[in-house]
Amino acid sequence: MKNTLVSIVALTGLTLVAFTAQAESLVNGSIEAGKSKSLTCNACHGAAGNSANAVWPNIAGQNAPYIQAQLMAFKSGLRKNALMSSQAMLLSEEDMADLAVYYESLPGAVQSVADAGLVARGEALYRGGNKEKGVSACLACHGPTGRGNPAAKYPVLKGQHAAYTELQLEAYADGTRVGAGKVQIMHDIASRLDAEDIKAVSSYVQGLK
Repeated sequence: MKNTLVSIVALTGLTLVAFTAQAESLVNGSIEAGKSKSLTCNACHGAAGNSANAVWPNIAGQNAPYIQAQLMAFKSGLRKNALMSSQAMLLSEEDMADLAVYYESLPGAVQSVADAGLVARGEALYRGGNKEKGVSACLACHGPTGRGNPAAKYPVLKGQHAAYTELQLEAYADGTRVGAGKVQIMHDIASRLDAEDIKAVSSYVQGLK
C-alpha cells in the first residue's frame, strides 16, 4: 500500500511538472514588468487585453511569440500602422518580450456570438477549406478551436472580433498587409476568398471557444 501511494505521488508530481512546462512561455519575459508597461496599450486594447472597439484586436491570451514578432515588425517598419508603428518605435526588445508574456498570461476574450446565418459557411471553410478555390482549412494552422500554434507563431483566433479579422483578411487579400510570419500563406489563402467567405469565417472564429 505504501509503495502504491508513493507511486501515485510520484506520478502526480510528474504530471504537475509536465503541466508547468507546457504552461511556460516560449518568450523569455517578465509578466510583472509587462503589466506595468501595458498602461499605454490599455487605451486601445483594454485593461484586460480585450478591446471595446471591434476594429482593434483582442490580445489577451494571444501567444507570446506572435505578439513579439508583430511588435518587432511594427518597430522595423516591416508591418505598418499609424498607431502601432509609433508605439512600437518606443519599445526595446525587453519591453516587447515583457508585454508579450504579460498578454499571453491573461484569460482570452469571451466572444461567444457568431452570426447564425453565417455559421454553416464559416465552419465549412474553417474546418474543411474549399478545394475548388484551392483554399486550405484554417484549422490546419490555427487548430480546431482556434488556439493557434506558439512554436510556429500562428496566432490564436478564437474570440477575436469578427470586424478585426475581416479587415485583416481583406488586407491580406489585396496585399496591403505585409510583415512578420507566414504572410505569403495568408496572401494566397485570402486572395481566393470572396467577400462572403471572409465575412463568414471571420464571424465563425469570433464564436470559437
